[in-house]
Amino acid sequence: MTDPGESGPVGAGPAESAAAESADDDGEAGGTTAAAAAFEPETPADVAALADRIAGEVEEVIVGKRDAVEHVLVTVLARGHLLVEDVPGVGKTTLAKSVARSIDGSFKRVQFTPDLLPSDVTGVNVFNRRTDEFDFQPGPVFANVVLGDEINRAPPKTQSALLEAMEENQVTTDGTTRALPDPFCVIATQNDVEPGQTYELPVAEVDRFTKKIRLGYPDTEEEVAILGRLTGDHPVDSVEPVATVADVQRARRIVGEIEASEAVREYVARLAVFTRQNARLGASPRGSLALIRASQARAALDGRGYVIPDDVQAEAPTVLSHRVRTESGGTDGADVVADALDRIRVE
Repeated sequence: MTDPGESGPVGAGPAESAAAESADDDGEAGGTTAAAAAFEPETPADVAALADRIAGEVEEVIVGKRDAVEHVLVTVLARGHLLVEDVPGVGKTTLAKSVARSIDGSFKRVQFTPDLLPSDVTGVNVFNRRTDEFDFQPGPVFANVVLGDEINRAPPKTQSALLEAMEENQVTTDGTTRALPDPFCVIATQNDVEPGQTYELPVAEVDRFTKKIRLGYPDTEEEVAILGRLTGDHPVDSVEPVATVADVQRARRIVGEIEASEAVREYVARLAVFTRQNARLGASPRGSLALIRASQARAALDGRGYVIPDDVQAEAPTVLSHRVRTESGGTDGADVVADALDRIRVE
């Protein structure tokens, strides 16, 4: 089921996706401030400053999770999608919504359930009796940030509705292809405490997530701060845009131009090959590309115009681990990736 109260409006296709990024029918997105509009990133240092501004705004709501916020920003800058596996109630929805508001982007939330249909995600053609034509009603996937809540509660047929969207930034319904807003990022949460009531994500879908992270419980001091902030209105309502979707588009282009030398590319390839040789299923070439892009984004967060091995090593655990299946059938390849980082050297 979708939750229209979570976000601003969405576009219905290529002609309307730009409007989806700036409309503001219910106040969640589109209220670009003069301060946000004035910043136009042109260099990696500008991208670092932009990311710091967004992270600072999000941290007004998300307490003690700077690493998680940076993972989200790396994912967005790397043109990717994020999978968050954790227990309920640790702020996954708040994190996604705060990031969307801070970049003045549209936000939609989909609550995945066993009875959810693919068309509930992508949209459906509805016959209009007045015009004797079919009108496309866009699904919640037409937004800058889409939160797929408890994605593994829906069967694989419904989960697969996101495959084209996540890979090609488009949706095809009844033979018509419609572009999604730019930027487009899926942040999906996965329930890991009720395995008997969930479905395993298809490998093809898992491979489309750039990163997989956990938020974890807050410590005592952090939880006290959270309780203090939530005694009145929800703090996410106070998040202000500190950037625009156009800023994010420019930042992504800058990140894509950051240099990854042949030595770095070979290092990434050798890490991927190691996982394939030491697990039942290793990281795919898509995973290698995701690691390069994430490393470029990590370099940008440091204001650098080139990737260094430290960037790769920082990103590899969250980019590669969820793509690896061990011989025992396990789905957590963290040990395999850690072993690869320990044994493979840059040449």
